[in-house]
Formats: sequence, C-alpha cells, structure tokens
Amino acid sequence: MCRRLVLLDAPSNLGLRPPVEGAVPGCYKLAGALREQRLLARLGADEGGVVVPPRYDRGDWKEGDGVFHAGAIAAYTRKLADRIEGHVRAGDFPVVLGGDCSIQLGSSLALRRIGRYGIAVIDGSADFRHPGNSDRVGAAGGEELALATGRGQADLTDLEGLRPYVRESDVQVFGIRDYDVERAELTDSGIASTTVGEIRERGPQQAAGAALRTLEAAALDGFWVHLDSDVLDPSVMPAVDSPDDGGLLTGELLTLLRTLVGSHRCVGLNVTIYDPDLDPDGSCAALLADLLVAALARP
Repeated sequence: MCRRLVLLDAPSNLGLRPPVEGAVPGCYKLAGALREQRLLARLGADEGGVVVPPRYDRGDWKEGDGVFHAGAIAAYTRKLADRIEGHVRAGDFPVVLGGDCSIQLGSSLALRRIGRYGIAVIDGSADFRHPGNSDRVGAAGGEELALATGRGQADLTDLEGLRPYVRESDVQVFGIRDYDVERAELTDSGIASTTVGEIRERGPQQAAGAALRTLEAAALDGFWVHLDSDVLDPSVMPAVDSPDDGGLLTGELLTLLRTLVGSHRCVGLNVTIYDPDLDPDGSCAALLADLLVAALARP
C-alpha cells in the first residue's frame, strides 16, 4: 500500500435496531476499540479525525414508517461523503471505521460525485432488504446495498439527484452464506455474488481475482471495499449484532481482503458492525485490527 492511508472515524449507529428496549447499538464504539489497538500507528496512517453522527433517537417511529432516522442518515451521509470525497480526490486511501453498515452510503455518494465506481461488498448478508421484497424495512444498516443501487425511499436513494450511487453491474458481493435465500434476487438484479462455500472451493485469492476483472474494468474509475465484520464465522467473531454460522475464517478473509485492497484501482475501505459491548476482553478488536494491519500496512 504505497498511497497515503488516512484513518477516519464514522461512529454512526443510526442504521441498527436497538439490541434491547432502551439501549442503543454498541457498534458506535468500533472506531475507539480499534484505535485502542494502536491501529493508526501500526498502519502508518495519517489522522483523518471523526465525522460526528447525530443522536440515536427513533422517536415515535413504528413499523411501516419507512427507514428510521432517515433524515439524520441523509444528513450524515452528505457530511461523511464530503470528507471521503476530499481524500479520494487528493489521491489518499481512506480507511473508514464505523459504525453500522449505513455508513457505506457516505462512500457511495462521495464516489458517485466523482465518477463511476464499483463496490466490493464483503458481508455475511447482502443487506438488500427494500420495499419490493420485505415489509420490515426500517433499519438502513440492513438495507444499504439496496439503497445504494436505488431501491427505497427517495430521501435516501436520490441524494443530490445522483440515484443510483452504484450500478448493479458494478457490485461484487463476497461472503454471503451458502443458505442465503435472497441470492436469487441478487442474481436477477444483475449483482454478482460469491458465497462462503464458493470462496473456499475456488480459493479466496482466485475468487477475488475473478471479481477484479469487473472491478478494474476500463468503464470504472475505481472501486471501494465495504467490510462487515459479520462475514466472519461466529467462532472467531462473535461480537456482531447478527452472528450467523457458516462464515469465513480469519485467514480466508485476510487473503480475500488483501487481494482486493492490493488493486491499484481500489480507492478506500470501510469497516462496520463489530460491537465492543459484545467483546468484554477485547479479543475480537485485536483480531480485527490485526486483519486490517496485515491487509493494509505498508511494507
């Protein structure tokens, strides 16, 4: 990684449902927990500061009202996009520490302002819930890929009149479980996906390399990597809000991630969903920090 790495905090939890009544999702502590692992120094990164999110308060929201915190998420998306856009235009490589998966909208909007970019989604689920396939729309952290590709309410899908932020043909999804029932819709929508079993069968380096033929296409100006910690199996990463069996193991994710971010066309990365409240001894924070350092650190 020869470009200037910039570590930027985006500690928003606006896109998740409360873990229990009266509590707030703990993923807003992700950035602090990884920084406690000396991530800035270990990466040799420059300090990018923090984009402070609005308060978590769903008010009188109820099922059927659409995405909760929509106005706050829209405002935060623009604010985060401003920062990411500036770094990408300057030739930096931003490493954005979330937060829940709704922060992906900030990078997608930023890159849409600049040109046409793809996205490599490394996630245990595709986060493709939208009004056309579910009556449980509400949590943007489970809907951000649908929103980024233009599915859902206009106050989130059409910011600045730039809908869609990412074209379906420019998306590559990795790490969904072999039993994912929504994969057929991804395929029908033109979104390429590779399950955990397929990654193992092909090998993570080969799976990523095949996807790079699309992500490095001349039609694209580059691509972004969205990493959701729940792509890992709960045996190694239990500190997430929805731990599903059958995920990637640490070495598999490292090879996949290193291959993708090693591309000269990759322009940045965000990390989401790890919840320090579910990691009392800090072992999951250490594992995640080690993964990022191994994938990104300068030689």
